[in-house]
Parts: sequence; C-alpha cells; structure tokens
Amino acid sequence: MKRAGILNRHLAGALAELGHGHGVLVCDAGMPIPEGPRVVDLAFRAGVPSFAEVLDGLLAELVVEGATAAREVHGANPEASALLTARFPALDLVPHEELKSLSAGARLIVRTGEARPYANVLLRCGVFF
Repeated sequence: MKRAGILNRHLAGALAELGHGHGVLVCDAGMPIPEGPRVVDLAFRAGVPSFAEVLDGLLAELVVEGATAAREVHGANPEASALLTARFPALDLVPHEELKSLSAGARLIVRTGEARPYANVLLRCGVFF
C-alpha cells in the first residue's frame, strides 16, 4: 500500500495519465459536471474534503503552468479568492459561464465537498523538465 501522496486510487491513476496541456478542473459540489471528462468525486459531505485541501494535495502532485477561475469568486467567496490568488499570481479570470464552458474540455474533473460558491479552478498541466 502506498504510504504518502494521494491514496485515492482513482485520482492517483487519473493524475498519472495527464500530459502537458491537459486541463484539470477542481470544483465545488455545486459546479455542473459536463459529459465527457473523467470525474473523480471526492465529496463526502458538505465541506469535506475542502477545496483548499484538495487543491493543495493536487499541487503537490502536479506541475501547473496556468490556472483559470471565475471572476465572480472575488466578490462571492473571499476565502477561495485569497487562496487562488496566493497559489496563482498570474490567475486568469473569466466569467463563471465561460469557466463552465471551458470545463467541458478538461481531461479530469475533481469534485470536492466544498459548499461555498465559485470554489472552482481549471488547472493547465505543465511538464517537470
């Protein structure tokens, strides 16, 4: 059995299949899930696991070259806004409806138990070399 890192076998396997430029949407429990992308649903109950816990766990495993979030996060969810701007100084902001459209092109969607609005971010995978 694996001792460290991501233990969820579905998530660990999905991360291993990602390549340069692939998108990973980390989303709250309320984000509509489009047809097509692989989905790993980690939601256990409202708030568990949190958006911050899942995002930080993924950032420990992935190389990320860019991130996109809904611009509405700034007014509607100051905690998620602060988290995203701290993790991604060059965060791209788009209208929430556009983020939902972009999520259809993601390779992987990771659903958290977050129950606050706009706790969503689309990550673009980079390479480690």
